[in-house]
Amino acid sequence: MTDLLTVPAEPYGFAFDPARTALVIIDMQRDFLEPGGFGAMLGNDVGQLRRTIAPNRRLLAAWRQAGLLAIHTREGHRPDLADLPPAKRRRGGGGTTIGDSGPMGRILVRGEPGHDIIPELAPAPGEPVIDKPGKGAFFATDLHAILHNRGIDRLVVTGVTTEVCVNTTVREANDRGYDCLVLADCVGSYFPEFQAMGLAMIKAQGGIFGFVADSPALLASLAAAGLIQPALQGAA
Repeated sequence: MTDLLTVPAEPYGFAFDPARTALVIIDMQRDFLEPGGFGAMLGNDVGQLRRTIAPNRRLLAAWRQAGLLAIHTREGHRPDLADLPPAKRRRGGGGTTIGDSGPMGRILVRGEPGHDIIPELAPAPGEPVIDKPGKGAFFATDLHAILHNRGIDRLVVTGVTTEVCVNTTVREANDRGYDCLVLADCVGSYFPEFQAMGLAMIKAQGGIFGFVADSPALLASLAAAGLIQPALQGAA
């Protein structure tokens, strides 16, 4: 049996077998993170999300070097919008909504430029991409089947936004029996107060939904186990 690695985390150390652990990168899409995208059009400061790009790049490079499973998700809908609930489409009360033309094509529609993952974190061949119609990565997707078939029981979760799709995915995973580690420097929100509260809710009450740490702590654990080169701990 493989010895478990332990990452210093809150509320206590996160123990994991790397071979049974997947990295799930949530919704690092152009429309959410790039200047001129849908998020910016709504008046959000995309810089709050873009600070997560560099630590996610370091983490993903290390994860790939270790030969571990990385999964990417994208929120979006079919071009015919058949999977878009009317309540979701009208939510927000603005003049522009899902399916309408936006700065990077039709908003939250699969196949449009804004729906794609940013180039800095583009999936490598063989890395599953989960197209999800909701906030959580398990709802109406085959994520659970993929994880189950690979023998995965723990998740490292990163991406955006902390209080919405990250939190929803972690809660869904928790109900399905997965232990989740959320990396604070690799998740982001347009609103700093939501970032802080989103992380606090995950680790509250003895880790009611999961664990919280920073990516250098996880990279140090992988390096100490000889799974990655120490240089990757600080690579860009």
